[in-house]
Amino acid sequence: MYVIELALRMSPVPVSVQRKEAEAAEALYQQIRQALESGQPRLLELTCEKVEGKKVTLLISEVLAVQLYEKTAATGGSKRPGFSFDS
Repeated sequence: MYVIELALRMSPVPVSVQRKEAEAAEALYQQIRQALESGQPRLLELTCEKVEGKKVTLLISEVLAVQLYEKTAATGGSKRPGFSFDS
């Protein structure tokens, strides 16, 4: 399972959706990234593959950052999102 997490302006809690396949997660990441660069579309609707019926629509101008990471099933958690300076 792959998590696409979006940081929103003035919100301490990120919005996240999940994809089952790496290719689908990468495609969504690139779609969001392209929308951030161009400002189009103005609204972006996202759905989650893990939770049936989960939808969210975002105003693209309020998205500050997007990250993609793999959620691991073995540990029950996820890889630490973001970047680490540890060796």
